[in-house]
Amino acid sequence: MTHPAVLDPSAGAAARGAPDPADVVLEAVGLRKRFGSTEALRGIDVRIASGEILAVMGPSGSGKSTLLHCLAAILRPDEGRVELDGRRIDDLGEAPRTRLRRTAFGFVFQFGQLVPELPAIENVALPLLLDGARRAEAVAAAAPWFGRLGLDGLEDRRPGEMSGGQAQRVAIARALVARPRVVFADEPTGSLDSLAGEQVMELLTDAARATGASVVLVTHEPRIAAYADREIVVRDGRIATGSTA
Repeated sequence: MTHPAVLDPSAGAAARGAPDPADVVLEAVGLRKRFGSTEALRGIDVRIASGEILAVMGPSGSGKSTLLHCLAAILRPDEGRVELDGRRIDDLGEAPRTRLRRTAFGFVFQFGQLVPELPAIENVALPLLLDGARRAEAVAAAAPWFGRLGLDGLEDRRPGEMSGGQAQRVAIARALVARPRVVFADEPTGSLDSLAGEQVMELLTDAARATGASVVLVTHEPRIAAYADREIVVRDGRIATGSTA
């Protein structure tokens, strides 16, 4: 599958190597997170470059989703810090963290998490609407994504009227409509068959590269991680020896 706005995959920042510190958009230092007596993260350091697609791999229970949630300001780490463009974000209050997730970050989850009552066009426009945009402006900004992601004609369909692959494309459009700095994708193909999963990954990576967004991709599938510029492996709350942070 080709996309008219695809950039050369080799253009991904810091492809296959640790990013240049001057190009870092998101950085975590010394992250630790506990849930009761369970230590989910045990001192993780990671840097993500501007425009880079980073795959975070590891077995179930390894801490990879907890790492994503700390990077995305969903969870606060118990120790360590997270910085976006050199500004610390883990210690922000709930309101600024919520706004940050709407404006600087985009999200694609395993099951899409679209609003079932809303048509696809309003699902895509939702981050803009929540940030105060007028409906007409938000819908106008959402509309071009339907052609870019092969969704022409589906603007008025609700999530229950679409296939799983179509719904994930809508989720990708929603994640990118606000031009975020970083998109977080947590097992985005986990509920799809192989063909639909490949199509979703091609569209996600192509669209992210075209807009300059970085992507943090959590997956346990090597074929999905292969779409990334670089990968790290998390085991028992740590980055495994040999991974490039």
